[in-house]
Parts: sequence; C-alpha cells; structure tokens
Amino acid sequence: MFPRTLSLFFWMAVAAVSGYWLNPVYGHLLGASFVCLFTVLIDLWKGQKIALWLRHNDVQDPPEMGGIWGDLIDRMRRILNDQRRQTQAEQKRLQDFLQAIQASPNGVVLLDPEGKIEWCNQTAALHLGMDAKRDLMQHVIHLVRDPVFMKYLSSEIHEDEVVIDGRNSSFQKTVKLSVQLHAYGENRQLLLTRDVTELAHADAMRRDFVANVSHEIRTPLTVMSGFIETLQSLPLEQQERDQYLGLMAVQALRMQDLVNDLLILSQLEGNSLPSTNDAVDLTSMMSTIESEARGLSAAQREEGELAHEIQIVVPPDLKLLGAAKELHSAVSNLINNAVRYTPAGGLITATWEILSDQRVQLAVVDTGPGIASEHLPRLTERFYRVDRSRSRESGGTGLGLAIVKHVMQRHGGELKIESELGKGSKFSLIFPVSRMVTPEIEAIV
Repeated sequence: MFPRTLSLFFWMAVAAVSGYWLNPVYGHLLGASFVCLFTVLIDLWKGQKIALWLRHNDVQDPPEMGGIWGDLIDRMRRILNDQRRQTQAEQKRLQDFLQAIQASPNGVVLLDPEGKIEWCNQTAALHLGMDAKRDLMQHVIHLVRDPVFMKYLSSEIHEDEVVIDGRNSSFQKTVKLSVQLHAYGENRQLLLTRDVTELAHADAMRRDFVANVSHEIRTPLTVMSGFIETLQSLPLEQQERDQYLGLMAVQALRMQDLVNDLLILSQLEGNSLPSTNDAVDLTSMMSTIESEARGLSAAQREEGELAHEIQIVVPPDLKLLGAAKELHSAVSNLINNAVRYTPAGGLITATWEILSDQRVQLAVVDTGPGIASEHLPRLTERFYRVDRSRSRESGGTGLGLAIVKHVMQRHGGELKIESELGKGSKFSLIFPVSRMVTPEIEAIV
C-alpha cells in the first residue's frame, strides 16, 4: 500500500510540474487532477475485472494484475479455494450420511414444521407407498391415510410408537409397520418406520403356541380330574376302577409325550448346530426304530386285525454325519406317524438311498388315506392337524413334523411331502452331500 501511495504522489508531482510549464495558472492543478482521474479509472477497470471474475466463480483462472490488486486477488483466491474445499468436504459428509440412511433397513422421513416431506429414504418410500422424488413437499397426511397414523400425527405426545398396516399388504400377507415421530430442529419432525411383520407374526405364533399347549394339556387333565373325582366319590367295582385307571394312564402318557416333544423342540432351537465329526450308523439306528414302530403297531392293533407290514431298506455301511439323537427323533417321528395313520394291515416302507447327485435320501411311504393338497404346506406347523379328533385318537401330539423340520434345517437338509387322497403319502428326508460319510471321511472320524 505504501509504495503505491508514493508512486501516486510522484506521478501527481510530475504531472503538476509539467502542467505548470504549459499553464502557470491552472496547469499544475489540471496535471495532478488528470493523474488522479487516470488512477481512479484504472482502479475501476481492475475492480470491474475482479467483479466479473468473482461473478463467474472462476477461481482457478484469475485476471493477471500486479501491485495491490494482484495481492488482493491472491488472497481472495486462497480464501475461495479454502471455502470450496470446505464446502466439498461438507457435501461429501452429507452424501455419506444420506447414503448411510439410504442403506438403513428402517425408513426415515424428514418433515418440515407444516408436516410436509422434505426428504425420505427408499425404505420409507417402500413402507409408506411414496415416491422419494415426486412426493417431496407433499403433506404426509395426504399420502399415509391410515386412521391410526392420522390420529397419532395429530396428537401432541409422540413418546410411543404405533403399528399400522404397510402399503404392501395383501390378502396373502399383512405387512405391519412400526412408526414413531421425533422432534428435532425448529419445529421439524423425524418420522421413523420399521417393518415389524415378522415380529408380529412371531408374537402371534407365540400366543397361538401357548394357547395350543394349554389346550392340549387341559384336555387330558380334565379327563383325569373327572376320573379321579369319580374314583373318590363313587363306590366302584374293581373292574371299573381298573378301566378308569387304564384311561387315566393313557391321558398321563399323552401329556408325557407332549412335554417330551416340547422339550425336544426347545433343545433343537437352543442348541448349537450338529457336529460334522460324529458318524451315525443308519443300520443300527433303523433297527431300533423298526422295533419301536412294530411295538406301536401292536399296541394300536385291535383283536383280529392284521399287523402293519413294515419294510426297512438301508444300503450296507451307510452312515451320516450329525447328531444321533436328533436323527433318531426325526426318522422315528416319520415312521411312527405312518403307523398311526395307516389302517391295520397296511404297508409302510422306509428306504435309504444315495441319489444321483450324491445326496442321501430317506423315503417313508405308507398306504394310508392320504392328505389333501391344501393341507400340505401347513403340516410342519406346530399343533397343526388335518383331522384333530383322529389325531388325538392315534396318540399324536401335533409336534412330530415340526421336530422333523427343525432337525433337517439343523443338518442342512430338506423335508419333502407328497400325498394324494386315497393313495397314501410319501415323506422324504434329503441330506446334503456334506453329511454323507465316505471312506476317506470315515478314516478321519
């Protein structure tokens, strides 16, 4: 700044002396004024160039100037570069933040003080049936017309969440959403959505499970209580007492079977996955299961009825890697079910074989009455029965196929059910190749 001032005074002095020689009266004033005017015009021109440069925001191509204007441009350029870098960093952080919200499994909607949508992620758009771009600045109440949500939005307190039906609900599946509002900023609100369909389904299953268990246990308890009251209050002949005691023993055994199956299910759900180092000898296991099935057949057979024909086929030395107790439970459930629901004299076959893709399959085929196709998808549900009265008469707990399904899932296999009314049923257990014991694996285990 100081050199520029000296330079201005120097040229004003030169112009004044020169003007004095031309016109002694006013020449020196005109010369000094001319230098000042010229300097002002030059500064205005340079200022205009700087203004145009700033207006076009072309930081990387500043005008070439020297002196104080050059210093000013350098400083402004450094300041603008710093601001640009800071802005880019903030934009990057904002984009990363928005991408993180987009990746969230929960929906996020930002509402302005009037309840209009300022921004939402794709999850919220899917949950609430909105378009993340088209519906910006639309009032959320115009897009989400659920009465529960409308009442919740209009209330002053939003401490708790509410559950509404999602826009993807259909006759086959009802989607449940948990929504909650949180205040932030200046009268703005954050709307969070969460898909709780599976939680609602699990809660409903839990309630149904408790109700079913209570019902299944209450029925034999009621029968036993009635018999106990009869034995206590009435003088009975020994034959009658023995008959009542026998019926009570049947009900007690039924409750014991139910509790055992419940314990098995609980263990299957809580234990770690079966080991791949324990080999199960299928020939030995099937021999034990066959004896149990023949005993069950004899117990169910009335006088004069033919016994079930039970055929077991196991390839020599076939072994599986897994939990022996779990495999025994799954296979015995299938064969015992076949015995229970196949009329006396019917044929039941249990055949183990190695499939063409080296997987191992057990096929249990019976000549029973068969099952209608509409019941097949639900057979593995707990306590689901095609014919409740017939199931109770046969001694089933309604948990057998649920146990089979859990065992197969834990062993990485699958349960296939094929049946047709009047033509019997086929239940297949298919184990992956990794569960078959080869000579090489057998040498290790």
